Amino acid sequence: MNTIKFKIVGLCICLLTISGIAQKKKSAAPAAASYSIEGNITGLEDGTAVKLIPGATHSSEPAVAESTIKEGKFTLRGKLKEPRFFYVVFGNNKGFIPVLVENSKIKLSAEGTVSEGEDKRINFKNEVVSGSKSHDYYKKETAFRAELEKDYVEYHKGTEAIQELYGKARVAGNKKAMDSIGNTPEWKVFEAKEKAFFNKVASSSKNLISKHKDSWWGPLFMMISYSYFTPDQKPEFEQFSEAAKKSYYGQLVDKEVNPKSLIGTSVSNFALNDKDGKPLSVKEIVAGKKYILIDFWASWCGPCRKEIPNLKAAYSEYASKGFEILSISIDSDQKAWLKALGQENMQWPNLYDDDKVSKAFNVKAIPATYLVDSKGVIISDNLRGAALEEKLKELLKS
Repeated sequence: MNTIKFKIVGLCICLLTISGIAQKKKSAAPAAASYSIEGNITGLEDGTAVKLIPGATHSSEPAVAESTIKEGKFTLRGKLKEPRFFYVVFGNNKGFIPVLVENSKIKLSAEGTVSEGEDKRINFKNEVVSGSKSHDYYKKETAFRAELEKDYVEYHKGTEAIQELYGKARVAGNKKAMDSIGNTPEWKVFEAKEKAFFNKVASSSKNLISKHKDSWWGPLFMMISYSYFTPDQKPEFEQFSEAAKKSYYGQLVDKEVNPKSLIGTSVSNFALNDKDGKPLSVKEIVAGKKYILIDFWASWCGPCRKEIPNLKAAYSEYASKGFEILSISIDSDQKAWLKALGQENMQWPNLYDDDKVSKAFNVKAIPATYLVDSKGVIISDNLRGAALEEKLKELLKS
């Protein structure tokens, strides 16, 4: 089922790429002033692009170093003030390997394979990172990944058919079929196992974060462990020491758990391309409308796609009364967005983000929604499900 897969991508993969080092050991040798990453990757063509992109920021980041593969090898160089979490990204965002980079000579090797599907994804196995003490600690601290992966595979065994049925009903927005499947004994057993699994994932994450509450690694683990933050995560942030809160990653977490509200501010007119490459402006879309819901999402975001049936219900009920939806995808892979559009069949304007618009709205986590009035003023945010229905009922009383 797509929903389950997206959930695991949003949480599990993040959990499996966390690390830190509690203290630096004293050494007689001076610390390196820069880093180099010497790569040796098999299975990829010469000329394949390689980029070093900051991770654990919940934002789209530009590369800090770039190279290309030649005879399986590449080199990335730069300088850091402190160890940082990065992704070594291959091709046009087709595959990645997480690395905790510090100022040292780092070696990275892996076996790559390109999928035969349309998206040509790059998959890796036998990844080895050496020369970074931070990365060594990361491997040690995330040893629980093997157990989580086994648990995930185990509770999915024998559920492929019912997951497919539920996924089709969800994509079609068929709530009656979803409820019917959801009430079967088979689905209830699956749901119980799924809940137990995610409770175990959450517990592992919280324990790791709490263990490092006195260093900047705690906030780093928080950024990696959660796809997005809600007020529920504030206590986890408050447990950090002052030094941890003021660290680079501590400040990122602070901005997300204590976001500045945009309610009452005006939305500037902007234009983005639709699926056909045609630019559409907000001014064109909102013309004659009373309220518009600006919805930031992505094809890979499980919670986003789970919310789509609710958006369809709201659109069906209130579009004739002056309500409009504008969905903006922050997908880095445009083909994945187009594929999701075909699957979801959303009957309202859908545009592709240019990184600038999402940043203007300070989007750090998705789904992110902003309800705008006819004057272009944001009057509410983060409306989902029943909350959106209640707000529209209040505003658009017949």
